Amino acid sequence: MTLQTCTLNLDRRAKELRPHGNLGFPCAGYSSHYTDRTEDIIPWHWHEEIEIIYMEYGQMTVRIPSKSFILEQGDCIALNSNMLHYAAAAPECHLHSLVFSPTLITGNPDSVFAKKYMEPLLSCDSFTGYYIKAGGNDNRTAHWFHSAFEAIAGDHYGFEFTVRENLSRICLFLYEKFQPAKDLRSVPANQDNLRIRSMMEYIHKHFSEDISLADIARKADISERECLRCFRKTIQLSPIQYLLKYRIMQGAEMLLRNPAWTISEVAALCGFDSPSNFAKLFKRFYNCAPREYRQREQCQTGYEKTGE
Repeated sequence: MTLQTCTLNLDRRAKELRPHGNLGFPCAGYSSHYTDRTEDIIPWHWHEEIEIIYMEYGQMTVRIPSKSFILEQGDCIALNSNMLHYAAAAPECHLHSLVFSPTLITGNPDSVFAKKYMEPLLSCDSFTGYYIKAGGNDNRTAHWFHSAFEAIAGDHYGFEFTVRENLSRICLFLYEKFQPAKDLRSVPANQDNLRIRSMMEYIHKHFSEDISLADIARKADISERECLRCFRKTIQLSPIQYLLKYRIMQGAEMLLRNPAWTISEVAALCGFDSPSNFAKLFKRFYNCAPREYRQREQCQTGYEKTGE
């Protein structure tokens, strides 16, 4: 199984649609390079698989609701299933990651591996993201990760056994670290995490419309004040700041996918009341005007320039 470069395909709920591996072997390995360019930012998203990231070199900030981690060379982080996360290089990095379904470990959903270990771990409220510092006491996790990653990258006969064995070791380590079986409350998914996902879905669906803070709060059935608190605590942005950032990012995609569209048309489709307001905010995020961005990206990708 060859390694892949990480690219995101998200639905309106910010859920990743891209399959990781296949039904027979639900695990995929990624080797990816990132810079601090806006285009390289990994936006807030979630997926049903567990993800383990290893920093090969450089530095990256990884955020989950209410927490932020700075990964440096040799560091690891394990992210729980269905956990919102975001990442950005600072200023450049290369990472290796493994994204896998819990079923790779459990097999039958009624197995002891599922009932006794994985289900309690996945529903453990305290296991959101676990940061492992290079050279620390938990560094054996990095060794297990390397064994699994090298096996999937080498694609040798029987690599599936090596991958499953070492990811099982990591999952058992996480189970021992968080001891979820002792938490008899069976705590549901973090409330703020669920609220944010619901409100993000609303923003992603209606970003081109004239939506307000009250509209966003209503989606999660909370007050405007609670909506502000939830966004600032979880992703360190206000709802309106997130809306504007999402509009600009959608505008950048439209500029490249539809070269015949004018800047005014893209601005209107992204929910801006004027092209100048769109251009002003676009420059703040991408450090260039929309037209310059389109021309630069077309040159880099070899697309033929049309329109404008």
